[in-house]
Amino acid sequence: MLLLTAKHIIADFMLQNAWMAIGKDQKTGWALPLLAHCLVHLAVALALILVVAPRFWYVAFIDFLIHIIVDRAKGICASHFGVTLESGHPWFWTLIGVDQALHHLTGFALSIYMAAN
Repeated sequence: MLLLTAKHIIADFMLQNAWMAIGKDQKTGWALPLLAHCLVHLAVALALILVVAPRFWYVAFIDFLIHIIVDRAKGICASHFGVTLESGHPWFWTLIGVDQALHHLTGFALSIYMAAN
């Protein structure tokens, strides 16, 4: 769990730039920024998992797919309802909170899977 949490902090905050963060939530042109962002998650997860538990290399790809789904769902909600920081929409922080909670629950579930196997 600590490994996947560290991965999330690195990939979602340290290595995500404005183009990814803003672009992935747009109505159009979202695919490339979302893919780039999720490929960063894949690269960091794969690197860390290969060092600590190489037999679970495929977990990085599962995390990648789930991250795409969660971030795209957030992007659809954000673009459809005009939820941006600048708009002052009351759902802005709620969407971010739900997004982060789902990513952490993903890490928790994947950690349980690896520990059980």
